[in-house]
Amino acid sequence: MNISFADVSLSKPGAIALVVTEGNALAGAAAELDRKTGGALKRATKSANFTGKAGSVLEIVAPHGIAASRVLLLGVGKAAELATSALENAGGEIVGRLERAKEANASVIVDGAHSAKIHAGDAAARVAFGAKLRSYKFDKYKTKKKDESGQVKGVAIMTKANAAARKSFATLDKIAGGMFLARDLVNEPANILYPVEFAKRVRALAKVGVKIEVLGEAQMKKLGMGSLLGVGQGSVRESQLVVMRWNGGKATDKPVAFIGKGVCFDTGGISLKPPAGMEDMKGDMGGAAAVTGLMYALGARKAKVNAVGVIGLVENMPDGNAQRPGDIVTSMSGQTIEVINTDAEGRLVLADALWYTQNRFKPKFMIDLATLTGAIMVALGKEYAGLFSNDDKLSTQLAEVGEAEGEKVWRMPMGPAYDKMIDSRFADMKNTGSRDGGSITAAQFLQRFVNDVPWVHLDIAGTAMASPATAINQSWGSGWGVRILNRLVEDYYEA
Repeated sequence: MNISFADVSLSKPGAIALVVTEGNALAGAAAELDRKTGGALKRATKSANFTGKAGSVLEIVAPHGIAASRVLLLGVGKAAELATSALENAGGEIVGRLERAKEANASVIVDGAHSAKIHAGDAAARVAFGAKLRSYKFDKYKTKKKDESGQVKGVAIMTKANAAARKSFATLDKIAGGMFLARDLVNEPANILYPVEFAKRVRALAKVGVKIEVLGEAQMKKLGMGSLLGVGQGSVRESQLVVMRWNGGKATDKPVAFIGKGVCFDTGGISLKPPAGMEDMKGDMGGAAAVTGLMYALGARKAKVNAVGVIGLVENMPDGNAQRPGDIVTSMSGQTIEVINTDAEGRLVLADALWYTQNRFKPKFMIDLATLTGAIMVALGKEYAGLFSNDDKLSTQLAEVGEAEGEKVWRMPMGPAYDKMIDSRFADMKNTGSRDGGSITAAQFLQRFVNDVPWVHLDIAGTAMASPATAINQSWGSGWGVRILNRLVEDYYEA
């Protein structure tokens, strides 16, 4: 879908959408459009009691007096309380309505929908961003002819501040690119996207200046990554560790680091999962997908920061060579782990990836993302990701930017009592505690591999895949994590 920016005009064919604030639904361009249609907008708003509240939509089909096939009014709430999320949702709702109506093109007027905090150009760019995000589709494996009449081909965003809007959207478009990449990776089937193929796709980030290294099993064995390698030893697919580096800051600056769980398919191993819903385990690499999408966004927008992304890519399969419950493995840190449950595999992958990252790169902080536990969905559902941390400052920053970007996090407790639950009789630790506090004991396990580095673990099992559909995302794979982490870097860590 093509997105363009232009000055305000009411003479365009196709659909016309107006983004309006509460109490001012017929101001500016809307008032002129009402005049041209002989008062049709005023009559419709009165009849429908439309005032412009956030999320409200009024559609007028084939109004007399203008060339437009339909007029949409989209409310974004009171101007003084205007939020970027309301603007993005309006953009997404426009595309959704156009698809259902089989409209190919639309002109979107963002006239008075701005505030003291959100300038006109930024407001228009956010509407365009929402439209862009909603346009995403993953239908590459559908062999039947697609219904082109339902595809929106072009959206022209009209504003008096179109030059500023175009500049603002240029950055947002790069973030959308990172989110689309993450969605694509999560949506791919596991027979197509296995560890080596995932690593191959990451190499494409070199086009935006990200440096890529790929470590195979022989290299990881030399480094002593027995924890990660144990997970993948039952698969015919070779495990991989991929390192992405973006150097946009000063040469002397420590990097910020992001680590992703990349279990390309998770059967549970010998501790086999039940068959119902196992197909969803193609998305158990949502953390690695988010880190990849983030690194693309940072490189594409030329972020003024040094950043490292590390992803551990494995398959967890129940082969004759697979890891068994009761096995003891030695991690890169030298700590030994008793494997109680082979389905608690993500933390084993992250243990070596975290240690490798802190040991090699000495980062300012580390944030790991993982579709780690079903327990986090019991606690938080699919609206929030669970946040576990050893650092109050970093946790507060993530909570703030998460609210702003619509990727919300909720901090969960940690402590010595939980840590004791993963002590082992036979090794330094075991990879599960009990059913009680399962997401917490998983985080306590990871904390044993970060030393004193400021660290956050984000459990995204409820948000990375099969999360609720929204105005800006109808995809099974949401791309969750790219926005919140990009905003964290942008607001707090760029030069």
